[in-house]
Amino acid sequence: MTETARDEGAVLVVDDEAGVRSSLAGFLKDHGYEGIAVASAAEALKELETKYILLALIDVWLPGEDGIALLEETKTRWPDTAVIVMSGNATIDLAVRATKLGAYDFLEKPIDPEKLLITMKRAIEMERLRDETSRLRAEGLTPILGESPSMRTLMEEISRVAPSSAKVLIMGENGTGKELIARAIHESGPKRTGPYVKLNCAAIPKDLVESELFGHEKGAFTGAQALKKGKLELANGGTLFLDEIGDMSLDTQAKFLRAIETGELERVGGTRTIRFDTRIIAATNKDLAKQIEGGDFREDLYYRLNVVPIRVPPLREREGDIELLANHFVEVLSAENGRPVKRLTKTAMALLESYRWPGNVRELRNFMERVVIMTDKEELNEGDLLTLEPALGAGARRDDGAKGVLKSRLEDEEERSVRETLRAAGWNVSEAARRLGIDRASLHRKMRRYGITRKKE
Repeated sequence: MTETARDEGAVLVVDDEAGVRSSLAGFLKDHGYEGIAVASAAEALKELETKYILLALIDVWLPGEDGIALLEETKTRWPDTAVIVMSGNATIDLAVRATKLGAYDFLEKPIDPEKLLITMKRAIEMERLRDETSRLRAEGLTPILGESPSMRTLMEEISRVAPSSAKVLIMGENGTGKELIARAIHESGPKRTGPYVKLNCAAIPKDLVESELFGHEKGAFTGAQALKKGKLELANGGTLFLDEIGDMSLDTQAKFLRAIETGELERVGGTRTIRFDTRIIAATNKDLAKQIEGGDFREDLYYRLNVVPIRVPPLREREGDIELLANHFVEVLSAENGRPVKRLTKTAMALLESYRWPGNVRELRNFMERVVIMTDKEELNEGDLLTLEPALGAGARRDDGAKGVLKSRLEDEEERSVRETLRAAGWNVSEAARRLGIDRASLHRKMRRYGITRKKE
């Protein structure tokens, strides 16, 4: 990052060692960041109060107020500031405490410059993604919400891929929010100032998709009464989101593949070559591998699009997110419809959580809109919801046999693997994360999830 980093705020280094401050300040300058280095929490708070701090690198051991207390105050007063905690005497309990208080990661000294740079970029992108979620909520759009492990993984994947220009293939069932993911990637990416254009390949007759994608010249076919630019051309300098890419015809697939390989297109009925620079994000609810086997999807196009695959989990796999989403939808939809906000009892919420939601987040939103509009009670119980939708109590419930037993076994195996790897690594979190093939932040989340601390071993 160069100009972008400078424009968006400074990086604050808080460390009582002059050598560390000087080293990190030079490192930040070399990589295009505005660095501010201070020796204490008191000095850090003065900088936070007067400047926009994009990221804070905080040492644990500081004179006066320690780094953990500074972390807590920073995330309370300036929640948009990303924080990375550093320490030369790291313990697992300290790392877990820091991440619980909102630190993006916990790095051990001496700091590995390459790892620090990667961690900083990820932390900044994660905060940018959260800012985008807040913006969507303010505009009345459905933001990406979720605190379940599967959604935390998804958010981290988005924060990693968004800053790149890589093509992304988003896979998931209908109603899971694939377009929200695409929009979030665009808004946090290098082409976010450019246009965001979408094309649903399933919503347009197959013989018209080519014209929609590449555009056409006047008189190219019956009804082409004027020149029309295609979506690929309109998205130049920005992002093109192709929804339901699996419904694109083989002929159009071949032409689209050639276009994204060369960065050139020709409008239907035209001969002029048009250059474009467009980020491609595609989505599908189909199994493209099976489509390839059946001859319905080109294998070469699949590998062109599938640079970074992202799987959006269905709602039934998002343990604990239904309550969060239901309350959000009630609040937003009540405001939209001029109704008082309703409250769901524990039994009502338990009923929602027991249902399988085959239509995913979209189905939940539609049902909550029905609840807001069709009921006058301010507090709704299980019976009220069943009156509106009897299927909630019928055979569409979650398959406890499949979900409970299989998920329990998988979680038990993961917990066992994490514990054994930590023991084998002598409780060195960095080494254990390396052996598991994940980053430190992911390992800390798994440790919190399973309640793993060295004291309990």
